[in-house]
Amino acid sequence: MLRGYLRLVVFALGLLVGVQAPGFVDQYAKRVSAHYLEAQRSFAGFQQAADQYFNGDVSALVAHHLQSSDVVFRGEAKTIGELFARIRSLAAEMAALGGSSLARLIHIIVNPDRGILQETIGAYSYTVPLSPEAISYGVTTGLLLALAVELILAALAALMWNQWHRLRRGRRQPAARHVRREPSIEPEGTHKPRS
Repeated sequence: MLRGYLRLVVFALGLLVGVQAPGFVDQYAKRVSAHYLEAQRSFAGFQQAADQYFNGDVSALVAHHLQSSDVVFRGEAKTIGELFARIRSLAAEMAALGGSSLARLIHIIVNPDRGILQETIGAYSYTVPLSPEAISYGVTTGLLLALAVELILAALAALMWNQWHRLRRGRRQPAARHVRREPSIEPEGTHKPRS
């Protein structure tokens, strides 16, 4: 009976954790999008200069800034390059989040933008959505967690059972050794005592 309740509790915990996945993925994607738009806005002036003077080639703009005799221009080259790299990185992140729900979740687990992931975790608001996607994630997570706990408990029980049997066998008194007699060719009762 207690084991049944434990299964229900583990399943319920897995269900509650699983229904959070779609909401977390959504909040992460919105943060990526917000960072991307902000970076594009910050880069707009540099992109206009690249479009006007270097046919849109940002690398040429950076190279021009680096070749300048003005220290401020050379320092600005690093900022332009980093901002452009950030825009490209965020664009790749948005493209990775354009796939299926499962692909998005796997991407966030395996290869997220660490900074945005930490922001999302820090500002995440827990919800219990009742969308089909959230329910399927919740049920799947609940079943997998319940199965994992069940397998771990079964393995531990089997291990303890084996240990108990080994200890029990070790405590038994050794059985009396059977002394084997060699067969004799003399008829019984005619055995001569040895001197």
